[in-house]
Amino acid sequence: MDYRDPELMEALAAVAPGQPLREGLDRILKAKMGALIVIGDGPEVLNISSGGFLVNTGYNAQRLSELAKTDGAIVLTADVSYIARANVHLMPNPNVPTEETGTRHRTAERVARSIGVPVISVSEDMAVLTVYTRNCRYQLEPIPAILSRCDLALQTLERYKLRLTEESNKLSYLEVEDQVTLRDVVTLLQRAEMVARISDEIERYLVELGTDGRLVRLQLNEMMAGVEDERLLVIKDYVQDDAAWDLEQAIETLSQLDTDHLFDAEEIAHLLHLSGEADELDSPVAPKGHRMLARIPRLPAEVSGALVHHCGSLEKLMRSSVDELADVPEVGEAWARTVKDALTRIAESSILDRYN
Repeated sequence: MDYRDPELMEALAAVAPGQPLREGLDRILKAKMGALIVIGDGPEVLNISSGGFLVNTGYNAQRLSELAKTDGAIVLTADVSYIARANVHLMPNPNVPTEETGTRHRTAERVARSIGVPVISVSEDMAVLTVYTRNCRYQLEPIPAILSRCDLALQTLERYKLRLTEESNKLSYLEVEDQVTLRDVVTLLQRAEMVARISDEIERYLVELGTDGRLVRLQLNEMMAGVEDERLLVIKDYVQDDAAWDLEQAIETLSQLDTDHLFDAEEIAHLLHLSGEADELDSPVAPKGHRMLARIPRLPAEVSGALVHHCGSLEKLMRSSVDELADVPEVGEAWARTVKDALTRIAESSILDRYN
């Protein structure tokens, strides 16, 4: 299944537990009936519809299950708020390819592929739900099976997040000691991207789980706190000054790399326009200071930006006195003293963490 297909994600969200449509589908399954349900009542659906009768009434689960007793398809509005028609005979293009064997499933796949509306097929014999979109076919799994997958994915995410935290602490120490290499930066970005990809996989499960994924959502949010910021700040700290793109574009480029290229450190350094030579991963690089300043609570963005713009590097920022920082426009004495004290504490903490 292509989880990146927005049409499929939208269709799965519509049939997730907690949604009105899912309740109706569960009623059909419990009654051991079959059904063919089209989500959308636009002209493209009417053009391939024949027979049936006009319902045009508000949707509820009981009505849907009662109408499933008829032989034809049930047509819902796109927002699933109304039942438009029932007992409809669908006549999709017979030349549209399909790998299904059953009549109901063949019709469902051809309708979805030919006119691009989501179609749900309820199998009477196998008691399963299958969702069809223009490019995808997906058979819904039992909720316990999805929860089991989520549990395994969360355990994997926890391990990767631990490694990411270790790399983050290591980079902080190296920044304080002015010993960062391009390899250190790329390694952290690789770890952060792996964590983000595992998180994306769990997010996809959560779409299908609906309200049954509340506890998983809480765990995921707790584990992912700060990860997106970490990626952005690292790139912001080490991107070449003349790089003609924004940070979001850099993150998108990183996320689109396949697994093999993600572990190619030289390629990541080149694609993200990181400072230093792409073929010299052990060459020294200097952070601008965005990441370290972000660790100071409640520091306004304009103050942080002004300090980075004035100092140009974390090393110069940490060597600057309170008076020198206070002279920077938009900073002032109060923030200068706060920044100086905070950077000193962060430096001491990073060194202690490194050797403990």
